[in-house]
Amino acid sequence: MCGIVGVVNYKKNIKEQGNLLKAMVKTLEKRGPDEEGYFLESEVNLGHRRLSIIDIENGKQPMSYKYNETTYTIVYNGQIYNTKELRKVLEFNGFEFKRSF
Repeated sequence: MCGIVGVVNYKKNIKEQGNLLKAMVKTLEKRGPDEEGYFLESEVNLGHRRLSIIDIENGKQPMSYKYNETTYTIVYNGQIYNTKELRKVLEFNGFEFKRSF
């Protein structure tokens, strides 16, 4: 079982509040003892604790992807069971998958 936390504030720069995010992630240590990850930006801070079961090498989070001039970042807790089918549909529609680590 993994865990995610986050803070969003459109009125104040919260990028420098990494200590708060790390404290929040620490409370999830038992839920995800294998890894932790952080994403700190001016309006959004995301944190993740991971219990590595599936895709141990490539499932690190937060996950970021740059498309054109925009970078998209997610953290999530769960598993996509029809990954192979979704990937085929996306590739058919012109999406390209790259490993960024």
